Amino acid sequence: MSLPYEILEHIADAGVRGIGADFDEAFAEAARGMFSLMVSLSAVRPERAVEVELEGDTLESLLVSWLGELLAQRDIEGMVFSRFEVDIESAGATWRLRGRAWGEPLDVRRHSPQVEVKAATYCGVRVEMDEGCAVAQCVLDL
Repeated sequence: MSLPYEILEHIADAGVRGIGADFDEAFAEAARGMFSLMVSLSAVRPERAVEVELEGDTLESLLVSWLGELLAQRDIEGMVFSRFEVDIESAGATWRLRGRAWGEPLDVRRHSPQVEVKAATYCGVRVEMDEGCAVAQCVLDL
């Protein structure tokens, strides 16, 4: 395994791929990758936690919802995040995610904003085990 997350090239947008030992880690790394496009992660202090609880019919829909909810929290709370924790479990015919993101209010001088991620999309969405690693990826609308 090379990196815990990768930024993927896309014609007009950007893709993100989270890689981990399990889907929990892969989803957390996908979130880190998404926020790394927006701000300098090393400058974001994990001062305050935001809780996220979601359900989805598939792991792919759960990934898009997870990233989308983090973007909503960014917009509602004016926060950026640098640390993520995810717990995914099967709930019969659906999947359940309980997550937490730590961050702080955006400080333009300190966080060095880059691009604005508008949404996580179903384009290129993939959540699977690949050569012993969990992979969670999708294209982000910039």
